[in-house]
Amino acid sequence: MYTYRTHGTCSMQITFDVEDGKVKNVKFLGGCRGNTQGVAALAENMPVDDVIARLKGIQCRNGTSCPNELAKALEEYKANNF
Repeated sequence: MYTYRTHGTCSMQITFDVEDGKVKNVKFLGGCRGNTQGVAALAENMPVDDVIARLKGIQCRNGTSCPNELAKALEEYKANNF
């Protein structure tokens, strides 16, 4: 389980696993429950690079969003684990 502390969003933290290059078990701590559950469900079983490409740059407030923070978390994961 990888843990990422978010910045500038209502959610405070994102946890997830990566198995065989695919995103698994995404969980947001805080944030808009329906939206974060939706983002997590859509990312499930997608290749890491595909999730990053789809979510990076989406803005809500403070120049970021929960989807953008997931993209950042996955980029950080890649930098430390690939």
